[in-house]
Amino acid sequence: MSICITATGLYIPPYKISNEELVATFNQYVDNYNAEHQAQIDAGDIEPLQHSSAEFIEKVSGIKSRYVMEKSGILDPEIMAPVIPYRKLGEELSVMAEMGVSALQQALDNAGLTADDLDGVILACSNFQRTYPAVAIEIQHAIGMKRGFAFDMNVACSAATFGLSQVVGSIRAGLGKRVAVINVEITSAHLNWRNRDSHFIFGDVATATIVEELETPKGYEILDSKLFTQFSTNIKNEYGFMDRAEFLAAGTPMYPDIKEPVTDKLFLQHGRKVFKEVCPKVAEIISTHLQENDLQPSEIKMMWLHQANANMLDLILRMVVGKEADKSIAPSVIDEFANTSSASPMIVFHRYQDQLSSGDLGVICSFGAGYSIGSVLVRKV
Repeated sequence: MSICITATGLYIPPYKISNEELVATFNQYVDNYNAEHQAQIDAGDIEPLQHSSAEFIEKVSGIKSRYVMEKSGILDPEIMAPVIPYRKLGEELSVMAEMGVSALQQALDNAGLTADDLDGVILACSNFQRTYPAVAIEIQHAIGMKRGFAFDMNVACSAATFGLSQVVGSIRAGLGKRVAVINVEITSAHLNWRNRDSHFIFGDVATATIVEELETPKGYEILDSKLFTQFSTNIKNEYGFMDRAEFLAAGTPMYPDIKEPVTDKLFLQHGRKVFKEVCPKVAEIISTHLQENDLQPSEIKMMWLHQANANMLDLILRMVVGKEADKSIAPSVIDEFANTSSASPMIVFHRYQDQLSSGDLGVICSFGAGYSIGSVLVRKV
């Protein structure tokens, strides 16, 4: 029996924001802030904020645009956050579940399956709009799946590969023969759009992947998985349900009409440290994983990597395959989607999976906060 990826699905949000649109809003905010704090700037008490540019964004990241679930609030200099109305639980499908259902239905259609053909659903992503009931169970209900199990899991940007590994383990443990991994990311809601170093990084999206145990393999056979974690605070998002208690402990009451997010608890990363520390470790994990399976880097036909940064993609490719490696081995979608956290390697897989031939070796790899790194070796059937 083989365990195979047999189909994928991709949900793209309705709105797109170009670098130019984003920069126009950010620079207007900077001008407003500097004008409001001019006296403090002149006195040397604070530093003035600096403008951004579309050229700067593309140079440091490779990003040209991103998709989002709501656009007007992000592009309003007075708000600079998505404005998404609350949906009453049990009466309306949550935004995350709606995105997940769309991606999963597409994957089911591509696999020629129905919801009740599934034994399990794992929602693996960076952020969840609530603690419980699990959004995965809401998706299970909404898709019409009347049996099996569903649960949420979070390993930040590595959630896709960790989710795939969890599916393989669940199948081998006899919990089911057909399980879906869904990656839903509304990263626009966790981003501080007023931070020049990171306001451009993320986009929203949802992906779904069907994994099946089959007597006759099809799609991509999963050969092996390798997971790694190491604690680091260089990438973090501390916003959570304890905020109210922490505010009260600090003597700061939480009023219902507070509109300004607690920006120092939103997404924050030390980009240079992350680049320097993560890239070599990712290359080491992939290289070791290949060795453990008696495979050579030269055998890799495609690497579907986490789309964190175009420069990271190039460096990891060269460190694993060689300095003269063909860039087409590690295709990129970051220019169109930006960083979509857990969903990003599966977007690339969805877009490029048909380009390999039977017998070709591929690597699905994710990396991110934790630090967390996941490598999944697959072979085209």
